[in-house]
Amino acid sequence: MEIQYFFELFGTLFFGISGALATDDQTDYDWFAAGFIGFLTSIGGGTVRDILLSVDIMWIKDVNLLYAAGLGVLLAAIFYKPLLRLRRTFMLFDTLGIALFTIVGMEKALKLGIDPVIAPVMGMFTAVFGSVIRDTMLNEVPILFRKEIYAVACLFGAIVYLILMQFNVERSINFFISGGAIVFVRLMAIKYNLELPKFKRY
Repeated sequence: MEIQYFFELFGTLFFGISGALATDDQTDYDWFAAGFIGFLTSIGGGTVRDILLSVDIMWIKDVNLLYAAGLGVLLAAIFYKPLLRLRRTFMLFDTLGIALFTIVGMEKALKLGIDPVIAPVMGMFTAVFGSVIRDTMLNEVPILFRKEIYAVACLFGAIVYLILMQFNVERSINFFISGGAIVFVRLMAIKYNLELPKFKRY
């Protein structure tokens, strides 16, 4: 199996954890509700990507993605307290999810012959739409629209991937470097409270 497939599985797992943990402030959420939020977080971005690319929706074709999402929810329940501390400190699992999904989504778009200018956008959509759906379902302002650097980190990693691809960097190595770039930018933005300039009308 290709590394892209493993990235998609792990991204689904991490978003399953992230989605389930996001319900911690909703005290009346039961197992089904937490699992449903985890599931939507896991498959939302990939579903949007596949619809835009006019291809079969990945999780409908491959039941392993559902298993990965379910495992993520189960892990979130079993290791709830330590995972919640990690989420609050570093937003670790959401960050790992967007890193993996950005590269997977862009790679899929490139394989389908999508223009390299558009492919990073497909990667970003894959990464962020699950979180947008999660936050919307929880009646929160989607993280995409907060001051945090989120989607920009995805685009940065996607551009790094394209640059390294032009230099014929081996594909597996490129995956890890580009994904690592997304994690680095996201964590540095959280640690130092970095944000983009405010939009002002003149």
